[in-house]
Amino acid sequence: MFRFAFKYMLYLLFLIPLMIGLFAYAAKKRKRALSVFGSPDLVQKLTDSVNTRARAWKRVIFIAALFFLILGLARPQYGTKLKMVKREGQDIVIALDVSLSMTAEDITPNRLEKAKHEIASIIDMLKGDRVGLIAFSGRAFVQCPLALDYSAVKMFLNAVDPGIIPVPGTAIAEAINKAVTCFDEKERKHKVLILITDGEDHEGKPVEAAKEAAKQGVVIYTVGLGSRQGVPIPVYDENGNRKGFKKDKNGQVVMTKLDEASLQKIALETGGKYYRGTPGEVELSKIYRDILKMEKKSLASKQYTQFEDRFQLFVFTALFLLIIEFVLPERRKAKGEWKGRF
Repeated sequence: MFRFAFKYMLYLLFLIPLMIGLFAYAAKKRKRALSVFGSPDLVQKLTDSVNTRARAWKRVIFIAALFFLILGLARPQYGTKLKMVKREGQDIVIALDVSLSMTAEDITPNRLEKAKHEIASIIDMLKGDRVGLIAFSGRAFVQCPLALDYSAVKMFLNAVDPGIIPVPGTAIAEAINKAVTCFDEKERKHKVLILITDGEDHEGKPVEAAKEAAKQGVVIYTVGLGSRQGVPIPVYDENGNRKGFKKDKNGQVVMTKLDEASLQKIALETGGKYYRGTPGEVELSKIYRDILKMEKKSLASKQYTQFEDRFQLFVFTALFLLIIEFVLPERRKAKGEWKGRF
């Protein structure tokens, strides 16, 4: 099978009739100029050393070189080869807390932005693993199902913000349950859940949810973000300017702090580990090393054909013709010296 990878370059072939027209116009104009210069016999004598046949061949060779060069630029491809692609890895679901408490600024610039940066860094480390994304606050929703397209996962990640889920709260238990539904029910391994949150669950029983997830073969790694002492939750106006801090019904400033105990229990129930978020993000490397140690499964195995490039022959032919055109002389040795009429 023959094809051109860059078909649009073939439009340059319209240059060939244009060049032929220009050469014909130049030859006609030259002939007209010589006829004005003197009589045909005199012009013939003066231009006897000009090899008109060689000049014509030079034009033909130049046009042929241009033709082959354009074909080379269009990247002709011929023939195919078979290539087997195999992907091995884990199914990894990342659950991100997008509750209002994640806007606390005890981590620069805030907990949520730090979490999003960590997730992007985790995705950059992965090779062959399928990745899914869950966002949760008072409810949990699948933002992106398990996929091998990491750029698509990042696109969904960039769209995540505290207002994406209108229900307030932090439903860690629901996030775990939602993650379990993303995995293949028939498998009892190759399932990893990375839970990134400040750990303040207000909606359910996350440890019990972790126990059920463990029965399905899910290993949970928890990453805690925030301060153990507690910090206020900032409130912003429509223009993004801070107008104060969140307060309860009694007018007291609400403090949010990292609940490490709950996150440690969740990870322990499933054979995973708990890590606290650090500025250097060393926890990501540790999680990735643990994932690499797990038994991998074949996620995709496909055979496809790939066209072989054949542009080299066309380009080399064009260069060869250009060299010939350059060295081919337009003049020939005169048969004798013309000494005029007398």
